[in-house]
Amino acid sequence: MWEIPSEEFSDLIDINIKGVANIIRHFVPAMVKNKRGIIVNFSSGWGRSTSAQVAPYCASKWAIEGLTRSLAQELPTGMAAIPLNPGIIHTDMLSISFGEEAANYTPVSDWVLKAVPFILNLKPKDNGIPLTIS
Repeated sequence: MWEIPSEEFSDLIDINIKGVANIIRHFVPAMVKNKRGIIVNFSSGWGRSTSAQVAPYCASKWAIEGLTRSLAQELPTGMAAIPLNPGIIHTDMLSISFGEEAANYTPVSDWVLKAVPFILNLKPKDNGIPLTIS
């Protein structure tokens, strides 16, 4: 953690936390006015656990978990905010972190086939519940 350049850490926070907050600020007022909508914020397994060498990423995803679960408590009935762990997917980032072992995980094209129906079936009853696509 201490070896991460300050600018790199700030960029990660700007994207992973402030980016989500800005989207919420932009879209949620209209959703609240209509008293409907489901906000799905992507977290990570590292937003619910930790690992060496990924402290800034873990911190940003823990923030998304907290922000989303707090937002869930503020929304009117009929709406939901859900922190969603997409599971382990074979992405470029995973290849950087896991090396050749990344190829053992679900390819993005297969993940999409599970994720889309899962996300489209989310309901207000799921409000505030940390979910995982597995």
